[in-house]
Amino acid sequence: MSYEIVARPHQQNFIDWAKDKPEVLVLSADLTNSCEVGKWRDTYPDRFFSMGMAEQNMLGFAAGLAREGFEPWLHTFSVFLYRRPLDQLQMSVAYPSLKVRLVGFLPGIMTPGGVTHQAIEDIAIVRAIPNMTILEVGDATEAESVLDIAHKVDGPVYIRMLRGEVSRIFPKDEPFIFNTARILSTGTDITLITSGIMTEEALRAIPLLQERGVSISHLHVSTMKPFTDPRIIAALKTAKSGVITMENHSIIGGLGSAVAEVMAENGISAPLQRIGLKDTYAHGASQKYLMAEYEMDAPALIRAVERSLGKKLNIDESELDQQRSVNVHSSAKAEAL
Repeated sequence: MSYEIVARPHQQNFIDWAKDKPEVLVLSADLTNSCEVGKWRDTYPDRFFSMGMAEQNMLGFAAGLAREGFEPWLHTFSVFLYRRPLDQLQMSVAYPSLKVRLVGFLPGIMTPGGVTHQAIEDIAIVRAIPNMTILEVGDATEAESVLDIAHKVDGPVYIRMLRGEVSRIFPKDEPFIFNTARILSTGTDITLITSGIMTEEALRAIPLLQERGVSISHLHVSTMKPFTDPRIIAALKTAKSGVITMENHSIIGGLGSAVAEVMAENGISAPLQRIGLKDTYAHGASQKYLMAEYEMDAPALIRAVERSLGKKLNIDESELDQQRSVNVHSSAKAEAL
């Protein structure tokens, strides 16, 4: 299965989208080109602030701007938006529920930068903070349309954003809809719920599983908090053999945990398997290598389905669609880990 590849879907789209929104400002933490806002800086120099490697100060500064009626959009790598400045995020931004937008790039194991750069527990932490909304884009269409969603939220928003060369999985005229899962297929054997880059990975395996007679409900989730979509509850209730989640995150506190909570609260009884990082730090390597090493790829999904069904499906890895090679490095400078 091949998709249109869109180069830097956020870069020009963000500039065009904000043209008639003078309240929208950009704050960058020394990763301007790596987070695709170098062109914004050149287009709107009076609406751009370079804060340097001082994320705690950047969060506090953003809170002050929001109190004055501006809408600051902070751009840096995901990991730098919640680890170092967690106190400022909690007390200066989330507690007063200010309209600050945190745009985080290279979430999870998308970066070869190792533990210092890999945001593997960001959803778990931010999900526990009151007043926060969490959005995660899964393709170029969602990277483009998430701006409208975040802009409408009356409070702080954290976005797991994609950059560089991004697949367009969903039609351009089917934008991100807040707190509404995309139903990619329906079935009664397995309910599969995926988010972010894991949806594209799952789609490598699903046609083969269906060819082997597996009936799969596949939902793509882009709103991680709130997590109250009735479509998810309905799909979970149809799973006769089990539920599987796939996330670019620790299995603790993220998508898998949110699904487990929904199942428990709604009395849905089915085995649940969570594909993601299993209570471990990842190390520095390519995304393709890390997905295989930590059993987060399409073959891992096939094995999970086999466990749910209690039988082998005899699918060889050579039958899978080719995994797309992802180049995470910036063409501007070597800051792109």
